[in-house]
Amino acid sequence: MKFPTCLRFTGIRTAAAMLALFTATALAAAAQELRVATSYKLMTLDPHYSTLNENSSLLSHIYERLVYQDEHLNLQPGLATSWRRLSDTSWEFKLRENVRFHDGSPFTSDDVVYTIERIRNFLKPPSGGFQAYTKGIASVSAPDPLTVIIDTDGSQPTLPLSLSAIFIMHRDASGFATTEALNAGTALVGTGPYKFKSWRSGEILELTRNDDYWGDRPSWSEVKFRIVESPAARVAALSTGDVDIADFLPARDVEAIKQRGAKVESVPAARLNFLQFELAKEAAPGVTDKSGNTIPNPFRDQKVRQALSMAIDRGILVEKILSGFGTAAAQFFPNGLAGTSSNLTAQPPRYDEAKALLAEAGFPDGFKLVLNGPAGRYPGDGETLQAVAQSWARIGVSVQPVAVPFSVFNTKRGAGEYGVWYGGCSGESVDVCLEAVLASPDAESGAGALNYGQYRNPAFDEMLEKARALDVGPARDKALADVTDFVMKDQPIAPLYHFHHIFGYGERVGSYVMHPRGWTTAMQASPAAK
Repeated sequence: MKFPTCLRFTGIRTAAAMLALFTATALAAAAQELRVATSYKLMTLDPHYSTLNENSSLLSHIYERLVYQDEHLNLQPGLATSWRRLSDTSWEFKLRENVRFHDGSPFTSDDVVYTIERIRNFLKPPSGGFQAYTKGIASVSAPDPLTVIIDTDGSQPTLPLSLSAIFIMHRDASGFATTEALNAGTALVGTGPYKFKSWRSGEILELTRNDDYWGDRPSWSEVKFRIVESPAARVAALSTGDVDIADFLPARDVEAIKQRGAKVESVPAARLNFLQFELAKEAAPGVTDKSGNTIPNPFRDQKVRQALSMAIDRGILVEKILSGFGTAAAQFFPNGLAGTSSNLTAQPPRYDEAKALLAEAGFPDGFKLVLNGPAGRYPGDGETLQAVAQSWARIGVSVQPVAVPFSVFNTKRGAGEYGVWYGGCSGESVDVCLEAVLASPDAESGAGALNYGQYRNPAFDEMLEKARALDVGPARDKALADVTDFVMKDQPIAPLYHFHHIFGYGERVGSYVMHPRGWTTAMQASPAAK
């Protein structure tokens, strides 16, 4: 090895100079690597296997979508630069030029056809979680290398929104890539800003920069995601400088993290946590009079539902339980996101009005109930049950809070064993939650998938169907806001809060912002100025 003239010394001076050179080189190289502690336990490298956030978040470094959602959930060009309807049942997507996959091959319309056909025709349950997003597609064709035509079964006005969930894979000449091959690291070829380097399931995902990326050059040459499921361990890793970024931090640890020099920020989640009522049964499980006798289901009366919602102190939930890292809620998504209503804002509790409503409904002395929920599934879930119990006691409703592991809770909720419970919903748009939580259950269409309370409102169903028939844009957003105004007057659920995604970063990171969908990505992190 030939050294510069200034380093051609002997003895200690030579060794010192060499050490200084190597140390500077090592530090420069280290500054290029981003180390992230994430709660997301990546379950597969197959981008079409599961719709879980851990897959959508981490695999977005390797793969890209035709369309993506910005921080306001509005659609933006991705691998597709534009899209338009050719007819009520046909869409045209124009693709971005000069995009190449990690193996150097050009991105073309054939890759889009391959991707959609793989999801629709190759992957079968329990894999193939993205089939719901292609359900309305009748056929897909490639008239030229940069044009895709998608024909649909009936009108599909939200097709671009559906495609914002799907990662594009490279067409494999040997046929559809199997999940097993992808998990082995072979055939793992995308167009994203980072290339796959290595993966140890449940432990580490390593990525390296794609220097031929079509977009802005990534800031970090290497990215290492360490899967750290324990919140305390993520806090420790960030506090000691062992990692540069840590996601989903507990609110109770924020001040301690700041005192150790790390920065902590948050972003409202595009989701809602709420209380849901059993509405189909004549007698709601766990609900009795004050003497323990079974009574007719009180939740079937709108006044009772309104009284209970009115008597929740959401300020206490946000400030005390979430330590300020949340927003009191009156609808599914935080105000300001696409499709939300400016008319709906959370109100302080009104106990006297709530007690009067209960009396009008025939319960002047209240009643008893069991309030069920998961323990540790969401920030503040178990503590929220306790706080709601205290609020409802002020209007004569005696509450027994019961929090159990999510697996137990989910099984019992699905079996209809609860009368009132804590739930949550998130999605790529407001109408996803409106349809899943409140639409009349329909096994054929999939509507009401999370409507465990069996709420049914034909007028709401009709309004929602008309709103969803509109193309993505301002008119659709307005219609969804109107639908939300209408249904929330009936109080089928009691909104609680939109919790915030809390994340922190150390001195090597200048800025970092998490997406409201809860995605942890290196692309949102900028290095600190040297």
